[in-house]
Amino acid sequence: MTDTPASPPLPAASYIHLDGPEPRLSFLKCKSCGTMFLEPERLACARCGSRGGFDAHEPKYEGTLHSYSIVHRSFPGTAVPFISAVVDIDDGPSLKGNLRGVPFDADRIDGAMRVRIVFDDALGRRDADGNAYISHFFEPLAAD
Repeated sequence: MTDTPASPPLPAASYIHLDGPEPRLSFLKCKSCGTMFLEPERLACARCGSRGGFDAHEPKYEGTLHSYSIVHRSFPGTAVPFISAVVDIDDGPSLKGNLRGVPFDADRIDGAMRVRIVFDDALGRRDADGNAYISHFFEPLAAD
């Protein structure tokens, strides 16, 4: 009996890149107006209509919590509760993801807290071929 080596994890979203020693984010930034997009390819800017192209933009890995929801019911097999959050990334677009490292208590969550982006296994989920995924998460920045 031979053991099949596990395949490396895959990115959970097209803007997550696993081509280096650490996962990273990369967005498209319109060369004309600076608007950023999460999709890996675009023909034109949805804001200014420019077809002048896009630059790849790697953001800072910090941002400010914009909104959140504590989710208590979800699809079968999805562990609850979890906190679904939207974060305004410093020098980047707004990004949705799970906020972790805070209590599931709205009275104890600062609605404008500073967070950092971290990467981790996508909650142990596997696709039909057994592939694991890497996703991004938000965690509170430690108070200095």
